[in-house]
Amino acid sequence: MNYVFHPEAETEFNLGIDWYETRSPGMGLRFADEVQASIQRALAFPLAWQVLEGNIRRTLVNRYPYGVLYAPEPDRLFIVAVMHLRQRPGYWHNRAG
Repeated sequence: MNYVFHPEAETEFNLGIDWYETRSPGMGLRFADEVQASIQRALAFPLAWQVLEGNIRRTLVNRYPYGVLYAPEPDRLFIVAVMHLRQRPGYWHNRAG
């Protein structure tokens, strides 16, 4: 199974990498690795994670206050948001389609 990012989710992911990298060299890469690990867990067990609403689920990112929100589809995961858990909950609703 593959995955695809909503364009705004990919932007969030990249902004998170950049933000952490400016705080400490190498931290952005560690953040990216943890987000990718969360995505891999969702790919392995797409129905195992918490349902937020409808078919949108969330897996948490280890060591960082982020969650990966995704919709399982027959042949892929659609990544709806790479969301900071302490900022603007629910902003992603218009992306769920």
